[in-house]
Amino acid sequence: MEFEGFDARGYRTVDVRTGYGEWVSTYEDTVRDEMDIAVLDDLTVPQWSRTTRALDLGCGTGRTGAWLRRHGVPAIDGIDLTPEMLAAARARGAHDTLLEGDVTDTGLPDDTYDLLIASLIDEHLPDLTPLYREAFRVAAPNAHFALVGLHPHFIMASGMPTHFTNAAGESIAISTTVHLISDHLTAALSTGWRLAELREAVVDDRWITLKPKWSKYRHHPVSAAYVFHKEK
Repeated sequence: MEFEGFDARGYRTVDVRTGYGEWVSTYEDTVRDEMDIAVLDDLTVPQWSRTTRALDLGCGTGRTGAWLRRHGVPAIDGIDLTPEMLAAARARGAHDTLLEGDVTDTGLPDDTYDLLIASLIDEHLPDLTPLYREAFRVAAPNAHFALVGLHPHFIMASGMPTHFTNAAGESIAISTTVHLISDHLTAALSTGWRLAELREAVVDDRWITLKPKWSKYRHHPVSAAYVFHKEK
């Protein structure tokens, strides 16, 4: 669904490459681990340390890659659309290789990775099917694909797009699309994936300590994590 019908902020909106290129210097200070890393910590599938090679789709500054390293993943490649984000990931050093490119058309070889992961990128894709199709293509047999993102309910209830404050102090939105949980399942199942795990995280005491203004959203779902399995 188009986000405009839910928008309660009215911020000026820019495209993904422009937005993240500007946000990179403060990104690590504003994106909380509770949004994605904490949700990944709660997953029971896959067994991270048994991974041979992972692909970090939309790797950003390397936060997710660093988390994978801490969980015993021995080899990690990353791809991202934004050169400035890739420079930050390169400085972090969690990935073996980094590629500037589109997560829906990576150009990487078929059947290569036994783990794929994507964090906080799905709301920037107008259509989920190309992402799931490309992930399935580069996934090896028996691979898993873990995706974590903002919960569609939270985007709709808060009317808040992905946004940042630029150097001039202006709040800037990055193009956002609302994808229902059923949109994820439909796209994934139609491209060959099978659902292995689904978790939803809610606004709790940890969140309200970080963001007291979110107390009105207590118990509302804020993040969703999906794990899919390639059976052949």
